[in-house]
Amino acid sequence: MSGEIDDQPQPLMEHLIELRTRLVWSLGAFFVAFVGCFYFAKQLFNLLVLPYQWAIKWAGMSVQGSGLIYTAPQEFFFTQLKIAMFGAIVIAFPVIASQIYKFVAPGLYKNERAAFVPFLVASPMLFLMGAAMVYFFFTPMVMWFFLSMQETGGDDQLAIQLLPKVSEYLGLVMTLIFSFGLVFQLPVVTSLLARAGLLRASTLAEKRKYAIVIAFVVAAVLTPPDPVSQIGLALPTILLYEVSIFLARLIEKKRAEELTDDEGDTSESSSSSESA
Repeated sequence: MSGEIDDQPQPLMEHLIELRTRLVWSLGAFFVAFVGCFYFAKQLFNLLVLPYQWAIKWAGMSVQGSGLIYTAPQEFFFTQLKIAMFGAIVIAFPVIASQIYKFVAPGLYKNERAAFVPFLVASPMLFLMGAAMVYFFFTPMVMWFFLSMQETGGDDQLAIQLLPKVSEYLGLVMTLIFSFGLVFQLPVVTSLLARAGLLRASTLAEKRKYAIVIAFVVAAVLTPPDPVSQIGLALPTILLYEVSIFLARLIEKKRAEELTDDEGDTSESSSSSESA
């Protein structure tokens, strides 16, 4: 393997001290972000409620006549704690990821570090893309579907009205964000496996039909039972799968070129030594 490794033999205690330092920095960043997010927890929750308000308008209802409720005195307080933790993880993730990288990097070759950095940047960007899709499209669509199931009632029929709880609404939004965020990591995972030689582009292409079926099955499990929501998750998953195949082919092509160059260098050095 080309490149040099920077790691030096160290006693176990020094590795543990280094690990403790990285953990302290990560926990410190999380704690600072948690305090800040908890201070603005109500404002953050109001931002998360905006997709629900858009869905109410799509359903032709009045925002003033709708709302969210909590049925236990401590429910909204714990909801704010969850919001603070969720926001702290998102905000502190760059610090946490950098500390993990600094702990692992000394044991990697230079070419491995150079190959790892792009994935470290692409992963949070893809996660944010998935979260944005949930916020601006998927959550309003899901809530519009649930609102459409209401019944206005009449003389001999009771009215059925949706009154979501703050904790359940937050749980739904967080589940959707994490689901889409993980799905959008597909190119990163497949690219890492391709670089490690554990996965080939030809294998991904051959399994395309199975991947399409799995994408729709996962979408049916994670989304409400309406075709718009299921297609809204399945189509990006299939598109990301095609992107993964393309990236795997690029990685294999680059690896083949590097092997060709290495073989050329080896043959040149051999001929030079023979002529000498």
